[in-house]
Amino acid sequence: MNNYPHPIIAREGWPFLIGSIAIALLLSGLTGGIPELLSWIVVLFVVQFFRDPPREVPQDAGAVLSPADGRVIKVERTQDPYGQRDAILVSVFMNVFNVHSNRSPVDGVVEKVQYFPGKFVNADLDKASAENERNAVVLTTNDGQIVTFVQVAGLIARRILCYVKAGDTLARGQRYGFIRFGSRVDVYLPLDAAVKVSIGDKVSATTTILAIFPQN
Repeated sequence: MNNYPHPIIAREGWPFLIGSIAIALLLSGLTGGIPELLSWIVVLFVVQFFRDPPREVPQDAGAVLSPADGRVIKVERTQDPYGQRDAILVSVFMNVFNVHSNRSPVDGVVEKVQYFPGKFVNADLDKASAENERNAVVLTTNDGQIVTFVQVAGLIARRILCYVKAGDTLARGQRYGFIRFGSRVDVYLPLDAAVKVSIGDKVSATTTILAIFPQN
């Protein structure tokens, strides 16, 4: 499982960063001018895209945290096709300027991980959840709740990375995956979860509470 200390720049981006800096240095020595400027702009883009800052984990009892940075594009009652149950779906859309590390929304044990090849339509569209390439993690919390979180590829996102498998234990806020270049994460919650976000809200991975489970 990938649980390394946050290195500021995600290790998934190191090859891109090294490559872009090498090209920028080469162009600086050979051409200068506009090509050099554009190459350093690319370096800055790579740095901002693959940034992976540490996050404070809320300790609120029963809190379900956002697994991704982005904007809430859907909150609705639906069917969880991976957990086979009625559920509340909260979808978070990530653009290319968001942090793309994915973090576990709850504490618990991974029951199964399912990968589905598919299309690469705009992740902001409803059909992306069912048609795009995606990777679903079904987890049972310490209180017996089932939470499903699904990494969905987007129009230019061509690489979903997931570092957990069935039987692994995750903690809230723990990094478990990464998606390159724009995408979304769907979170399926039990019907009794009290959702704390609305469509259009901007959320941050780990620090934003998506919902609260009822406490006995």
